[in-house]
Amino acid sequence: MTAPQPASTAPSAPSPTTGSGDRPLSVLVLAGGLSHERDVSLRSGRRVADALRSAGVEVQVHDVNSDLLPFLRDTRPTIVWPLLHGAGGEDGSLRDVLELAGVPYIGTGPRESRIAWDKPIAKERLLAAGLATPEWLTLPQSLFRDLGAQAVLDAVVERFGMPLVVKPTRGGSALGVTRVERREDFPRAMVECFAYGGSALVERAVDGVELGVSVIDGPDGPAALPAVEIVIDGAYDYDARYNPGRVEYFVPARLDASQASAVAEAAVSAHRALGLRHLSRTDMILAPDGTIQVLEVNVAPGMTETSLLPQAAVAAGHDLPALYRRVVETAVAAAR
Repeated sequence: MTAPQPASTAPSAPSPTTGSGDRPLSVLVLAGGLSHERDVSLRSGRRVADALRSAGVEVQVHDVNSDLLPFLRDTRPTIVWPLLHGAGGEDGSLRDVLELAGVPYIGTGPRESRIAWDKPIAKERLLAAGLATPEWLTLPQSLFRDLGAQAVLDAVVERFGMPLVVKPTRGGSALGVTRVERREDFPRAMVECFAYGGSALVERAVDGVELGVSVIDGPDGPAALPAVEIVIDGAYDYDARYNPGRVEYFVPARLDASQASAVAEAAVSAHRALGLRHLSRTDMILAPDGTIQVLEVNVAPGMTETSLLPQAAVAAGHDLPALYRRVVETAVAAAR
C-alpha cells in the first residue's frame, strides 16, 4: 500500500479563492470541549490552525460552547475541521449538529463515528472484514457489581489467562486503560476503568511491535502513511503520549517491506470497514507470528507535536501545511 505523494511531487496549491464562489477558502477549527481530553484537543487545534495559516488558508479557532452555532451562522466558513477528542468530538454527536446546521466538515460522518467510538461494536466490524483483533468481552459496571466482582474476575482469568488489558468501551488517549500482569491487580484496573465510563472492555493482551498507522483520503482513495513504531518501558499512557521524552518513536517503523505493506493494508482495510473518511489512525500490534492484531481505530487522530499522524506525514516527505491544505481541499470538493 503506497503512501500519499509527498509535497515535493504534488501539484502546486490552487489559489486561495477555493471557497464558495469567489470567497477565500476559510476553515473553522473546533478545539477544546469538555471531555477529559480537552488539553490535547486545544494543542491539536493550535498546531493545525498554524499550519493552515502558513499554507495561505484563512483560519479561525473556536471552542464548543453556546456561541458556536450563532458563530457558524454569521461567518459561514467554507468548512469546519473538528479536532475534538473524546466524547462529543468522536462519538458522532457534534457531527450530527454540524449536519443539522448545514455546515460541511472534515472527518467521518456521525453514524460511522458512533460505530468506531464504541470499541466492542467496532471490533465486530473489523472481524467481519477479516481483520484480527484481540479476544474480548465487555463488563458493564452494574453487571460487574450484581454478579460479584471476584466471581466475575475469576471467570475472566480462567478464560483469557494473563496478562490482560482493561479499557473503557468508549474513550481515547489511553485514559482508564491498564495492562494487568498480575491477578491481584485486576480489581484496581477495573475501578480505574469505571472512573472513565460505565462499561469495561477486557481483552487478552497481545505482545509484539506496537504500531500506529494513519490513513488519509486522496484522489485515488484512502492511502496509508508510514507506520510509526512505539517503544516504551512501561505503559503507553496519557502522559507518555503527550509529553515528550518517555517514548521512543521509529518513523518509519523497523519493518521489512512485506510487513510494512501488510500493516498499511490492514489500516486501509480498517478505514474502509468502518466507513471512515478523510483521515484516521489505526492502532495495532504486529505479533511475533506475523499476525496483525487491530486494537482500535481513531476518527479524530491527535495533531500535537508528539502525535503519530504528523510524525508519519513528515517521514513520508510531506510538508505539513501543504498536506493539511490538501486534506481541506479534498473535503471541500467532496462536500460539493
